[in-house]
Amino acid sequence: MNQITDFEMEAEDVLRAELEVFRQEHRDLDAAIVALNEKNTADQLTIQRLKKRKLQLKDKISQIEELLTPDIIA
Repeated sequence: MNQITDFEMEAEDVLRAELEVFRQEHRDLDAAIVALNEKNTADQLTIQRLKKRKLQLKDKISQIEELLTPDIIA
């Protein structure tokens, strides 16, 4: 039974690490989008792709947060 618990803890640690990486990438994309929008010569297609990637990351972040949040019966 300890093996299952250890495995679950390791899986949770991996998820937390992935979550932090995704959050950092999300922040970086946000900063890049802001910087590109400030330039008048910004390529709209590039900005659109960055925004799409940012939304994908937001979805992944939400999924991982949901996995890490314990079910609480009210």
